[in-house]
Amino acid sequence: MTKKIFKFRKAIILVLVILVTYIGNSIFIAPYNNAVQAIAYYYGSKGNAVGTIQKKLKSWGYYNGSIDNVYGYQTFTAVKYFQSKNGLKVDGVAGDATLKALGINTASSNSSSQLSGSSQDELLLARIINGEARGEPYEGQVAVGSVILNRTRDPRFPSSIAGVVYQPGAFTAIVDGQIHANLEQNSINAARDALNGWDPSGGAVYYFNPATATSNWIWSRPLIKVIGKHRFCR
Repeated sequence: MTKKIFKFRKAIILVLVILVTYIGNSIFIAPYNNAVQAIAYYYGSKGNAVGTIQKKLKSWGYYNGSIDNVYGYQTFTAVKYFQSKNGLKVDGVAGDATLKALGINTASSNSSSQLSGSSQDELLLARIINGEARGEPYEGQVAVGSVILNRTRDPRFPSSIAGVVYQPGAFTAIVDGQIHANLEQNSINAARDALNGWDPSGGAVYYFNPATATSNWIWSRPLIKVIGKHRFCR
């Protein structure tokens, strides 16, 4: 009888040990696993996603190395430089915030086809054109896209398309959600034309609709031209 009680107690203890171990893993190890699985690229990372980061940085003048899909020292320092210029945490790690500023779709970061640098810029530019200038003359839609691109080359603004588009308070379409409106083909075409160098805005870095503008300051900007309902300014 004593042996049976001892075996029973031993079994209970074993079950308790297993249960405590499982709970401990859930509390302490699982969050760590989730953190490891978060989208981030850092010194030593390899793959197509790293190559896309390098292409983005190189096209905007932050990176001078080769596109080798290896997150080496040059990539690390280029990411830090990009972060410092775009108001991001300067740690050399390409996490969600940095990838977003680079215009890289983090939700699809493991797919090389979704990480094409040019297609991501084109899509984001098309969406902001669609949200801001849908229904405007085609020339005016391209001009809106050109303003975004002109800002990336102006030291007063972020140096990436994503950085310009998502700069707080910069565009009504971000505030009211119109950036997510059904994307029209005209907006895609306008984005492509702007990216290919057509600038109907004449080098503008501002535009506004006089009928809806709420800022008195915007009226102080020197006018370049009027296209449709928008005034394009320096």
